[in-house]
Amino acid sequence: MEETERFDAGELTRPVDPRERQGRPAWIGALLVALVICVAVGGWYAWTRRAAPPAPQAAVEPPSAPAVAPQPNLAPPVRHPVEAIAPPAAETKPLPALGESDAALHDALAPLVAGNAFDALFYPDRIARRFVATVDNLPRQTISADVRPVRPAPGTLAVIGPDDARQIGLDNAQRYAPYVRALTSVDSHQLVGAYVHFYPLLQQAYRELGYPNGYFNDRLVDVIDNLLAAPTIDGPVTLAQPKVLYQFADPALESLSAGQKTMIRMGPENEAKVKAKLREIRRLIAAQKPNG
Repeated sequence: MEETERFDAGELTRPVDPRERQGRPAWIGALLVALVICVAVGGWYAWTRRAAPPAPQAAVEPPSAPAVAPQPNLAPPVRHPVEAIAPPAAETKPLPALGESDAALHDALAPLVAGNAFDALFYPDRIARRFVATVDNLPRQTISADVRPVRPAPGTLAVIGPDDARQIGLDNAQRYAPYVRALTSVDSHQLVGAYVHFYPLLQQAYRELGYPNGYFNDRLVDVIDNLLAAPTIDGPVTLAQPKVLYQFADPALESLSAGQKTMIRMGPENEAKVKAKLREIRRLIAAQKPNG
């Protein structure tokens, strides 16, 4: 059985290198053009029996430089440029280096979250890299535990029912309540203002993941759309336990992305609040409306 995401406390059990990419090329080539210019300089003299002076050499115009065809732009077109969504009062302070940005990011983000929730819920190190790697992993089947920006939900998965018909318990939603309160407490405009200010660092972190031509804001919009597409399950969610860890009994649910399965595990009320906030953020960071 192929090892995929399983959960017992809403957590992943196998760290996955965020550089693993299913269905994408191992490299993105760049077209290199070599221009070779050969110039031949020659002359001759016409000699006659009468020893006539050599005929004057015809003037030779220097060869014109060969035309160089425009080089193709291998980067995909940017669909949601950050410049188009920058707030009018965006900060202009200089940015720290990516590896030294934790303090600046903490100072910018912590006041946006109600109370001391930021320090209680978020890891204090590699903030930008954790965020970017997790966003990139959310539409996949697994997320590396090493790159999560937030601490794991407390407790264990609440289940009810007999062994052969386990279901996610209603109390399980309470484990996610602090995270949902933290998210909904944030002013979306201020959050996007901080996002735009620090965007060059996020873009750098995204390229370091193995996307030299990628654009992180486009990826973020796509990931939000993936989360918004998660089904809302109003009834019981049945679990299977083929080995030690639980998984969704419904193969359709088990095949969803890691982010979508998290949305289901947090319960329909929390899911509705998170989706409302995601739609609000999407409107602020996307230069185009969603399809459909």
